[in-house]
Amino acid sequence: MSAENPFGQVLVALVTPMTADGEVDWPGVEKHIDDVIDAGADGIVVTGTTGETSTLTDPEKIRLVEVGKDVAGGRAKIITGGGSNETAHAIELYKHSEQAGADGIMIVTPYYNKPTQAGILTHFRLVADATDLPVILYDIPGRTGVPIMYETILRLAKHPNILAVKDAKGDFSEVSRVLNQTDLMYFSGDDANVLPHLAIGATGLIGVTANIAPAPYRTIVDAVNAGDLTTATAEHQRLEPLVRAVMTHVPGTVAAKYILHGLGRIGSPRVRLPLVGPEEWEAARIEDEIDLVQGIPGVDFHNFRPDRNAAAGGALPKVAGTTR
Repeated sequence: MSAENPFGQVLVALVTPMTADGEVDWPGVEKHIDDVIDAGADGIVVTGTTGETSTLTDPEKIRLVEVGKDVAGGRAKIITGGGSNETAHAIELYKHSEQAGADGIMIVTPYYNKPTQAGILTHFRLVADATDLPVILYDIPGRTGVPIMYETILRLAKHPNILAVKDAKGDFSEVSRVLNQTDLMYFSGDDANVLPHLAIGATGLIGVTANIAPAPYRTIVDAVNAGDLTTATAEHQRLEPLVRAVMTHVPGTVAAKYILHGLGRIGSPRVRLPLVGPEEWEAARIEDEIDLVQGIPGVDFHNFRPDRNAAAGGALPKVAGTTR
């Protein structure tokens, strides 16, 4: 790694705990951040996809940064995700996040309006120009509708504030190519592919399943750092059914909250509409995967008490979010 890493290596794409009526559960947020840092996370991404950024208000997003910084107390970096598909709005959000104490920002490709590569390049450059914080580009075409093309990544890599990419494309040959031709750090944005990404030179991960089990990811990263592929592979295989439970049947944040609530680690599994809790058959499939999970440090499913009724439906909060 040629540049110093200002982000950490084991980053949790943090869920935003909410009350049964869909308000942010601030004591629950504090407890959850503390739990994952204690279990080995050295970075927290608040207000990302998993944090339900699309349905959070701007004040909630800024407060999540403030609370994260306060709870972390220097033990982990606080990165703010989300952004906006309106460049002006994204700039304002990230400026406020910087003032709130964020250690870095993760900028997602503008979604829904499907800009050209020239538009994507301009969006990222202008947002990166507006802050002194280190930037992670978030490439997730499955959600945004447009990829960041290889040539665009090369041009963005020349910006002094743009230091990393979170990759949810899964194109390993492109990852290798960018690592060869730029100084960018790569973060795996696909829980199932964390170890393969690390094995070809990625810096770390930004994971959903890490909400439930940060410790195994810490083990994998530390083992790869030490050149111990055997230990890393064993941990990867142990995690596989839990990753499948979280990432394949319903949106990751829905499954993660359902599981965290069943473990007694958050007070409610509620998500905000248009997300809803798992239906009966979806919950049954998640629980079938969980039955296969064995020996994951810090996760004991013997006392797993999922509550499908508490998770049912989705909340309609009193104050609407500001995403356009």
